Amino acid sequence: MTTCMGLGNYKSDCSFIGRASLSIWGWGSLGIVLFLVTFGPFVIYLAFYILCFVGGGFVVTLLFGKTNSEKYLEQCEHSFLPPTATGVPKCLEEMKREARTIKIDRRLTGANIIDEPLQQVIQFSLRDYVQYWYYTLSDDESFLLEIRQTLQNALIQFATRSKEIDWQPYFTTRIVDDFGTHLRVFRKAQQKITEKDDQVKGTAEDLVDTFFEVEVEMEKEVCRDLICTSPKDEEGFLRDLCEVLLYLLLPPGDFQNKIMRYFVREILARGILLPLINQLSDPDYINQYFIWMIRDSNCNYEAFMNIIKLSDNIGELEAVRDKAAEELQYLRSLDTAGDDINTIKNQINSLLFVKKVCDSRIQRLQSGKEINTVKLAANFGKLCTVPLDSILVDNVALQFFMDYMQQTGGQAHLFFWMTVEGYRVTAQQQLEVLLSRQKDGKHQTNQTKGLLRAAAVGIYEQYLSEKASPRVTVDDYLVAKLADTLNHEDPTPEIFDDIQRKVYDLMLRDERFYPSFRQNALYVRMLAELDMLKDPSFRGSDDGDGESFNGSPTGSINLSLDDLSNVSSDDSVQLHAYISDTVYADYDPYAVAGVCNDHGKTYALYAITVHRRNLNSEEMWKTYRRYSDFHDFHMRITEQFENLSSILKLPGKKTFNNMDRDFLEKRKKDLNAYLQLLLTPEMMKASPALAHYVYDFLENKAYSKGKGDFARKMDTFVNPLRNSMRNVSNAVKSLPDSLAEGMTKMSDNMGKMSEKLGQDIKQSFFKVPPLIPKADSDPEHCRVSAQLDDNVDDNIPLRVMLLLMDEVFDLKERNQWLRRNIKNLLQQVIRATYGDTINRKIVDHVDWMTSPEQVADSVKRFRDAFWPNGILAETVPCRDKAIRMRTRIAGKTKLFAIMPDELKHIIGAETTRKGILRVFEMFQHNQLNRRMVYVFLEGFLETLFPQYKFRELFKKLHSRSKQMQKYKQKLQTTQAPSLQKR
Repeated sequence: MTTCMGLGNYKSDCSFIGRASLSIWGWGSLGIVLFLVTFGPFVIYLAFYILCFVGGGFVVTLLFGKTNSEKYLEQCEHSFLPPTATGVPKCLEEMKREARTIKIDRRLTGANIIDEPLQQVIQFSLRDYVQYWYYTLSDDESFLLEIRQTLQNALIQFATRSKEIDWQPYFTTRIVDDFGTHLRVFRKAQQKITEKDDQVKGTAEDLVDTFFEVEVEMEKEVCRDLICTSPKDEEGFLRDLCEVLLYLLLPPGDFQNKIMRYFVREILARGILLPLINQLSDPDYINQYFIWMIRDSNCNYEAFMNIIKLSDNIGELEAVRDKAAEELQYLRSLDTAGDDINTIKNQINSLLFVKKVCDSRIQRLQSGKEINTVKLAANFGKLCTVPLDSILVDNVALQFFMDYMQQTGGQAHLFFWMTVEGYRVTAQQQLEVLLSRQKDGKHQTNQTKGLLRAAAVGIYEQYLSEKASPRVTVDDYLVAKLADTLNHEDPTPEIFDDIQRKVYDLMLRDERFYPSFRQNALYVRMLAELDMLKDPSFRGSDDGDGESFNGSPTGSINLSLDDLSNVSSDDSVQLHAYISDTVYADYDPYAVAGVCNDHGKTYALYAITVHRRNLNSEEMWKTYRRYSDFHDFHMRITEQFENLSSILKLPGKKTFNNMDRDFLEKRKKDLNAYLQLLLTPEMMKASPALAHYVYDFLENKAYSKGKGDFARKMDTFVNPLRNSMRNVSNAVKSLPDSLAEGMTKMSDNMGKMSEKLGQDIKQSFFKVPPLIPKADSDPEHCRVSAQLDDNVDDNIPLRVMLLLMDEVFDLKERNQWLRRNIKNLLQQVIRATYGDTINRKIVDHVDWMTSPEQVADSVKRFRDAFWPNGILAETVPCRDKAIRMRTRIAGKTKLFAIMPDELKHIIGAETTRKGILRVFEMFQHNQLNRRMVYVFLEGFLETLFPQYKFRELFKKLHSRSKQMQKYKQKLQTTQAPSLQKR
């Protein structure tokens, strides 16, 4: 029903619309008919005329407007717009032509061995940094070839400039100065951190901030904190620097091409320089490089344990402890039997000891109860006794005794003793040279004796006369006797011996001097430098407490002599002993020098086969001895029989590689020669009592040492120094004539020797610096090179060694007499070894370093490091923290192991340890390593382009430094009051 209603409505609507349209057409037609009837047919023509008039007017207006518009546009075009550009059509024409081939000359440096790897580096750089995205935009090769040509032009200019530069000053002076200054800034930063409250331990961030504060105080115009701590600023610095280099190296046309310049700049800055700087400044990479450099030396057990005991980094100790626990677990899981079980037990004991030391050290650091051994040693048990005669012949010990004598007012006695000692040695040398020249027919007797007399009179006037100040107080009759001898006799080397002996006894027995020195804190510091203080946390070792260097052999030798009382000293008894590789066929073969491990300590054990024959019997046995047993035995017999010291020479100790197989074989041969010389019939007959000591040493039992570890250490330490004066005199005899004549010429000024020696000792004692600073400012607040006087006649290697030793071991804070002796020692070593040829050798070495072969080798290593096997190296994953910590321990151990004992004897064991640890610690901070790399880079560019103002450029590039701004504000605030007063 609803549908029917809808259809009805629709039909009604349609009918209504139809009626409406019909009515409209009807009315329209009616209107037209009425209009035509009223006006007629003429009205049609009228309407047509009106329509044409209106249309024609519109057309005329349109044509007029168009004509005027074109004229106006033409006038505007010629008046304001430039002529039509022709670049686009030409560019289209070039694109339609065939691509022309660009020929690239592959020659870069003029040396084919360098050009080949350099071309590979360029090719790899373009492939990995440009081509991978450029080919997604275009297939045209010309752009890539243009970039390659631009890079080659820069390299050609760089190579040409490098050939014109003398690199010797840079490698021998500038780099050493930059490194020494960097080390000085780090040392001063450490001192500032230490001067703060001891309870607040400075963090690594505090050290870095303090470092750059010290840098700006020293450099005054430059601080590199921004580029070393902010990656964004570092990238901006490298971009600016690369753009400057491209300006200097590229032709003007290539540099004006901004697109090309920006591409090359980004490749150099972010593709090459930044990854290289990241690698060189990584502490873990530097530690691995240390280990690689000294890979030939074996890790020394003593050095390793010293590092563990000295480490203040809990992370290092935990890494070593965890690794020891892991190795322990592995060894305990092994199923072994036979001889291997003993080896494994020794390894387990060693690892347990290391783990125990690490745990003890970690607990001490975590509890905050770090113990200073030097401070506690004076109140902890009995100290070792070092005799006065050993102190006087040792540089390290003597400096502390000098400091103490100054405090007590007895320095005149010590100065006199030292001056007389120097006079005696020099006089002996002069007289021996005089005798040798007389044999050759040359006569200079009067001149030499006159010089000796002048020197002796100078000593008398300076220390013994009534005008002397301070005056040495000795018996008047000795002084009068000396004066009479000087007036009537020729001076001899022994002319001062009586008075010197009296002065020595006075220093030895007077309570103000040596006896009180043994109770002073300086004595404890001296023992620390001599490495003769025991660590209180590791007591209970086999080293006796309170040993004395003067200690006599223990009662063990008396017992052994009683046991061997039945040994006949008759000539019919023959004793033979040797260290052999194998014994006779009845015995199993055994290793002669086996490496053993006892309580974590590794040592070599030597097997000695002993034969004793007499008229009725023959005996043979084997005994085992260590090198320390030989050393102890040698000390005992040379003390009892002084004539043996000049005949028997025990093989010397070795600091590192002392477990090397080749070294053990050499030592075995030397010890065999020592035994054979000792057991010769002539030797035994010359000293009948020697047989008892020899039998005790070779008896098949555990050897009981008569000397303690301290005494053996002192013997090794002091004997070379005790004989040094005599060795100098003997060396003169063995020199060639030309060198002897040279020494004679050098000693022509001996008349002033005594006065100069005395003044040098006094000046050095009061710490007058031997190197006069050029600037008026504090030497500690300037670069290292500012302290070298240009007038000092030192050759390059001596200056380099002094600079490095000063900063590494902080010798300026030490007694200047010691520093003067170190300088003299280095001079003697260099002149005796190389003479005047050392400078030429350095020049040759620098030439070798910059030779095409070495440069090519460096380029190849760079290529292989960044593109191993021609493939871009992946980003090296960060190594585990525990591995990095163990690498630090290994690096420090290696550095400790290669330090020779002779260096410790010259500057002291404690100073040597602190210096090595300071250098190592300096490399453990990424920001500080970056600073050093940028300093080297700046020095390199200043040397390469001396005609350009690179120093001023770097000042501008570093001008946004926050530390620099703080420093300038500080200067303004400090200068403002002085300006107001004016």
